[in-house]
Amino acid sequence: MSARTRSLTHAHPTEVSFQDALDAVGDPVRRAILRELADTPDWTRACGTFDLPVTKATRSHHFAVLRAAGLIEQRDEGPRRLNRLRRPEFDRRFPGLLDLILAEPATEECGSA
Repeated sequence: MSARTRSLTHAHPTEVSFQDALDAVGDPVRRAILRELADTPDWTRACGTFDLPVTKATRSHHFAVLRAAGLIEQRDEGPRRLNRLRRPEFDRRFPGLLDLILAEPATEECGSA
């Protein structure tokens, strides 16, 4: 296991408060990440493939917030960090919350049309 992989910390949705979940999904960039992950198979989307209007450091911060809220899981494969939306686990903890997020139309402020 590399030092990079060891630096990944993941919260399980059962460990996340409702307020922390709301804080995580309150940002439009993070909602855009969740929508994109919902439309792709698990472990097929690398962090660098998201078209986000933020710097690399800010992108890393957004992914860390999503991990800390139990919304995503990440793993390293070579130089790529792959992502998985933890929908089943998150839906058990907060039924309907992801449905609301994913039903929201994408906005231009997130780099989506």
